[in-house]
Amino acid sequence: MLKEITLSNNRLNGSIPEEIGKLSLLQTLDLSHNDIGGSLPVTICNLSSLVELSLEGNKIDGHIPDNIDGLKNLSMLSLKRNRLSGAIPATLGNISGLSQLDLSENNLAGDIPATLVHLTGLTSFDVSDNNLSGRVPLLLAHKFNSSSFMGNIQLCGYSIAVPCPSSPAPTAALAVLLFLLCCVLLCCLTRKRSSSGKKTDGGAPATGREEKPGGPATGAEAESGGEAGGKLVHFEGPSAFAADDLLCATAEIMGKSTYGTVYKATLEAGNQRLREKITKSQKEFETEACELGRIRHHNLLALRAYYLGPKGEKLLVFDFMPKGSLAAFLHARGPETPIDWATRMRIAKGVTRGLLHLHNEVNMIHGNLTNSNILLDDDTNAKISDFGLSSLMTSAASSNVIATAGALGYRAPELSKLKKANTKTDAYSLGVVMLELLTGKSPAEVTNGMDLPHWVASIVKGVDQ
Repeated sequence: MLKEITLSNNRLNGSIPEEIGKLSLLQTLDLSHNDIGGSLPVTICNLSSLVELSLEGNKIDGHIPDNIDGLKNLSMLSLKRNRLSGAIPATLGNISGLSQLDLSENNLAGDIPATLVHLTGLTSFDVSDNNLSGRVPLLLAHKFNSSSFMGNIQLCGYSIAVPCPSSPAPTAALAVLLFLLCCVLLCCLTRKRSSSGKKTDGGAPATGREEKPGGPATGAEAESGGEAGGKLVHFEGPSAFAADDLLCATAEIMGKSTYGTVYKATLEAGNQRLREKITKSQKEFETEACELGRIRHHNLLALRAYYLGPKGEKLLVFDFMPKGSLAAFLHARGPETPIDWATRMRIAKGVTRGLLHLHNEVNMIHGNLTNSNILLDDDTNAKISDFGLSSLMTSAASSNVIATAGALGYRAPELSKLKKANTKTDAYSLGVVMLELLTGKSPAEVTNGMDLPHWVASIVKGVDQ
């Protein structure tokens, strides 16, 4: 009798057949990293002998069946990186032997079922990058770190930085809280006046600040106003850092572009990537920034927060990617450190998935995809940045961005006439990135008098002949 099916990392497509449920003695089913689509057949839950089920990295959609607890002997379940929607079934909590559960990078919504706390043997748990909401069950929040829950904008209670809204307090308690708040504010004002009066040897106020990407303010969707009208808005619950933390942080200029200056600011909450001097008005900026703050995908660099300063400063806060850009990764290394093909393929797939999500799920055109705005995390996963930033800029500034992309060799030829990017021009830019990954040559390099696409075409033609 068949006990194991392992067909991972192939090009299987189509859907999982209903007949799978007849393999009653099957213990391992691994169809990960294929192109399988369709929904999960309900009959898969008849596999009561199944111990390991991995469907990670496919295109499976629909809901997780409610009778999932039919897999009563299951120890490992991975449905990561699919297109599953709907709620997480509470019946998952009935699979008492489950030790590994990965539902990350889907479109699951609703609460995390409280029944999952019954899974006392759970050692690995991940529901990050979904659309989940509400409070994380306390035992799960204590057992697993915040990375298991991040990327769910409306999820709370999984770390000190993302508390859940408290219930209304009785009137008497409110009075006490207001009194305490007044005391805290008074202390803060006293401290600020005291510190502003201190002088350095040169007679100027001592601030203790190094170079920073903005002026003084304080604040924290999670949102708050600053002392001089500044405002900091977070997109994943209350602040992991305040405006003062941001503005007082040690800041290193990483580069400048049409969009503004890019800094790396070292905070207690981690390194962040910032942009300033976005040129639209404050009202338009806030509207567009809030739309960008809702976009979440494993291969897109998430907008974590934005700051509006009292003098019109505008900052966007992103995660800092330690391995830098694809440009540096490919071209700023010595010949003694080659990049293996598995890494190149992982980057290519990641960029493609991120761009596909922008086009199909967000209905957004990037318009400026280059090797400089493809960033790499610790595991060399690709994160597309700069998407949607043109919506924060004036039309004239956006035109300059397109012109810059053309100079670098990533712009589709028809853009010179169209003047407006679309999915096809994005696909052209993606193709150039693919060629760069394949050949190791930058499109800015002219090879034998030809740009990169034409040079590759000439090589292929020569091989064919």
